[in-house]
Amino acid sequence: MAHKGKRVEAVAYMRTSSAANVGADKDSERRQRVAIEGYAKAAGYVIVDWFYDAAVKGADPVTARPGFAAMLSRIAGNGVRVILVESPDRFARDLTVQLAGHDHLKDLGVALVPASAPDFFLEDTPTAVLVRQVLGAIAQFDKATTVAKLKAARERARVKKGKCEGRKSYAERDPVLVAVAKELSAQRQPGSVRAPSLRWIAAQLAARGHVTPSGRHYSASAVQSMLG
Repeated sequence: MAHKGKRVEAVAYMRTSSAANVGADKDSERRQRVAIEGYAKAAGYVIVDWFYDAAVKGADPVTARPGFAAMLSRIAGNGVRVILVESPDRFARDLTVQLAGHDHLKDLGVALVPASAPDFFLEDTPTAVLVRQVLGAIAQFDKATTVAKLKAARERARVKKGKCEGRKSYAERDPVLVAVAKELSAQRQPGSVRAPSLRWIAAQLAARGHVTPSGRHYSASAVQSMLG
């Protein structure tokens, strides 16, 4: 509750589940507005803006709702740190969504106050604690599952292609360079019956414009990698 004699700004949030309850001739929005305004007046809040998610299910995650997203954007820009709702189930009907949404707002430093039960989200009931623990366990399980799936995918790619991560080979980075190096390797140095040396191939590559990013000749070990 706001302190007496102190003007505390807040935004109001409303939600209607069914499209059949949306419209000028329906009382869902009107009822919520009256309840929120009555509580705000009694508790010393000044409502500076209203946000409404029409035809949005109570089990939908709060971050997936357009009206809620617009409200968070508004809050981020004006410093308001209190959201008023008619009741906890208007915020979210599903308990897990309620608690997850409230914890999200809490992390943002925003207080959520239902007009019908102002202390609802301030009380850590055994049920609320249990749900938070279950949500935490599920999140940890999802993360572990994702890590395992990514690892399995990397292993499959490694078996199929021979590699899937790390620094790319010369053949992957510059197939033309590798082709020229192999062509030179098949030649003979003038006046010699031996296969060309790695340094000679590097010099010939440079003569044809194939140098390192720093403009130098490729090293013998680099040429060897190209030929491998």
